[in-house]
Amino acid sequence: MQLLKKIAIGAVVVVLLVAVAVWWVVRGSPAELSAAAVTGTDPEWAEPAAQTIPTVAVAKPIGWRDGEAPAAAAGLAVNRFAEGLEHPRVIYAMPNGDILVSEGNAPGRVVAGGAITNFIAGLLFSRAGASVPSPNKLVLLRDADGDGVAEARHVLRTDLSSPSGIAWHDGKLYVANHDAVLRFDYPEGATTLPGAPTKLVDLPPAGNHWMRNLLLSEDGARLYVAVGSASNIAEEGMEIERNRAAIHEIDLASGQARLFGSGLRNPNGLAWNPWSGELWTTVNERDMLGSDLVPDYLTNVPVGAQYGWPWVYWKNRIDERVEAPMPNFLTEYTRRPEYALGPHVAALGLAFTREGSRMGETFGTGAFIARHGSWNRKPPSGYDVVFVPFDTRGNPLGKPVTVLESFLAGDGETRGRPTWVAWDKTGALLVSDDTANIIWRVTAPGAQPAPAPQRVRGASMPPVSELDGAPSPQVGQPAAN
Repeated sequence: MQLLKKIAIGAVVVVLLVAVAVWWVVRGSPAELSAAAVTGTDPEWAEPAAQTIPTVAVAKPIGWRDGEAPAAAAGLAVNRFAEGLEHPRVIYAMPNGDILVSEGNAPGRVVAGGAITNFIAGLLFSRAGASVPSPNKLVLLRDADGDGVAEARHVLRTDLSSPSGIAWHDGKLYVANHDAVLRFDYPEGATTLPGAPTKLVDLPPAGNHWMRNLLLSEDGARLYVAVGSASNIAEEGMEIERNRAAIHEIDLASGQARLFGSGLRNPNGLAWNPWSGELWTTVNERDMLGSDLVPDYLTNVPVGAQYGWPWVYWKNRIDERVEAPMPNFLTEYTRRPEYALGPHVAALGLAFTREGSRMGETFGTGAFIARHGSWNRKPPSGYDVVFVPFDTRGNPLGKPVTVLESFLAGDGETRGRPTWVAWDKTGALLVSDDTANIIWRVTAPGAQPAPAPQRVRGASMPPVSELDGAPSPQVGQPAAN
């Protein structure tokens, strides 16, 4: 009897401990700043609060009922361009108007951080709808009659490996698996993609961030590849981070590759700024510093740029948790991101306004961004599509403007998760929803096609052989003949 009593008491203690642990995880650390306060060119900053157990607030996807659609900003209309897909991620518009979609999810992988982290990650992935096996497909959607609905669907490949990034130029199709960039011969308009691909480069596989996104240079000569980190803050050392948290440039003629930009924890969307010609990207920043830190961001990436991960964020804010030795003088050359998108919003797809886009005057000059949604912020952030206004010189302004309102349904549920953005041939914005398996189409009925953005061009600064006095008076001098 005494033994049974002790067992019973022990069982009660275990249950209570588990209940307390669950309560602690669910309780988390609520945000103290508003969502608007932690966005823009000059966000507010909270004090970092390092967490052993992260704040957890994962919204469970429940899908959209027939006839439902995301609520859009005034003047915009939304319809279903395609549905019944399998985890659609990246959308790529071909020159002829065909839409290519990579259907992919994470490969089998071990998440950096140990057994407990992997157990928790598994639960989070499952609740967030991210634990389904990767479909590993490349699909073509065609809206031949231009009515805003894809009436034709063709599966081009089913043998990819967690595909994401897509690019095409001059009969060559580039697809990024999680572990390699492949090139296929693909004539525009074809509804099949036979033959074996050519592997251009191997990529660091899987890791905590598995998407590998692509962008071609405007002349098609160079390919840019975004690769996310294997961990949150290099908690398993820097060796496993080799060639990660970076954007790589591949010269397609020679096959030579170089590191183009680094210190970018998880770069995703890639696009050319039409006013400046610069490469821009969306970046997911680090976790477990509280609900108010650290904001994901949108920024330009000049060649050789360093953005500080894992040691610093927002140029000079040192993350004291990082054990890897920090390089000397790092903050002297680390770049400050251009625009904060909010902490934990999971900013992914990026598309600048372009000639022919039909989104109305409110959304005439700027960038559209899909914010996939947080798993570790209270209240949740993201789960929407926003517009970042830019000035005519190619610089972001103000606060994000809502395009598609939150997909959240309340009570810890969400109808879907916006993932990628791209333009269709009519000038409408396409948005992939990877848990509802829908591609949405957003446009401003009656809007005139937007004019072509004007590239900002200025005279070169005169060459200087030696610095004589302060450099500031030399800025703005006419170019030497």
